Amino acid sequence: MKTIEEQKQFDAVKYMRQQREKLSEKLAKMTKEEIIDYFKRVKKQAEVKPCA
Repeated sequence: MKTIEEQKQFDAVKYMRQQREKLSEKLAKMTKEEIIDYFKRVKKQAEVKPCA
C-alpha cells in the first residue's frame, strides 16, 4: 500500500508557501507606491473574464 506522500501529485501547501515567500522577497525591495502599482498591474493581467 502506498503512503499518502507517494500518492500526492501536487502539494498545495508547499506551493502556497513557495509563492508567498517569492512575493515577500519581491515586495520587500519596493516602496509603498511601487507595491500599489504592482498589484494594480497584476490585477489587470489576472482578471477572469466570462466566456459567455
